[in-house]
Amino acid sequence: MGDGYGRGPSGQEDLLGAEWEGHRPAVFGVAYRLLGSVADAEDVTQDVWLRAAGADLQGVGDLRAWLVTVAARRSYDILKSARLRRETYVGPWLPEPLLTGPDASQPVLVDESVSSAMLLIMEELSPPERVSFVLHDVFGVEFGRIAEVLDVSAPGARQLASRARRRVAKAKQATPQASKAERERLLTAFRAAYEAGDLPGLVRLLHPDAVYVTDGGGRVSAARKLIHGGGRIAEVMVRTGRQWHPDRIDFAEVGGELALVLNRQGRIYSVDTVQITDGLITAYRRVINPDKLARL
Repeated sequence: MGDGYGRGPSGQEDLLGAEWEGHRPAVFGVAYRLLGSVADAEDVTQDVWLRAAGADLQGVGDLRAWLVTVAARRSYDILKSARLRRETYVGPWLPEPLLTGPDASQPVLVDESVSSAMLLIMEELSPPERVSFVLHDVFGVEFGRIAEVLDVSAPGARQLASRARRRVAKAKQATPQASKAERERLLTAFRAAYEAGDLPGLVRLLHPDAVYVTDGGGRVSAARKLIHGGGRIAEVMVRTGRQWHPDRIDFAEVGGELALVLNRQGRIYSVDTVQITDGLITAYRRVINPDKLARL
């Protein structure tokens, strides 16, 4: 594949630089989809640039596929160790929010695979399944290249992707995606009720069996267990609204979907995404871990 570590030929960085910015979103995109972390994806992107700058790319026919594959190989190593880190993570883990709107600091190939709901679905896959699915189904990488990343045969990579595809489809069927208009309507109503401390109004927007997930990572005070039930969640929302006194609550596109961003004391305090089914919020996910908000 021509991905050796040796110093590249003269003018290599100039040659790569001419195309790098066009391929960089794909490199970042594959890493973020695999890791769910903006910080880790940025590190992988930098590693790929350094690897490419020192490699002989003269024989590489498809530079995008080469770069994406290198990013996937590095991400795969991190993903395997991340499973161990997650076991010691304090409280629920949620993907690091990624701004994907027109003002996003990090451009990325945007589709449903960067939504918090989809990243959580992929979190249930094994690392090889996740790599196979993302590389093939999202980025169109051939199974021969995927097999090299995972150290399996091409038929084995195909089987991993097929298994992952079935699991993802089953999970998506159980939680169908709401339309953009419905999401905007519900979040607008939710913001108004939240700001007003309107308990009945919040209850009306939450499914009776809704779940509330907060990711504080042990860095700030946050519920370390899931909270179940629309009524209980509404009560928590009213209480936290009174305690936090947010300066303002903005709309933002996060992971390709509309989200709420709470600003408090001059900084972003939380990023909230929701799952909607049949016109009601069935999952409310709030990231308040400051480490995951530092790059917004």
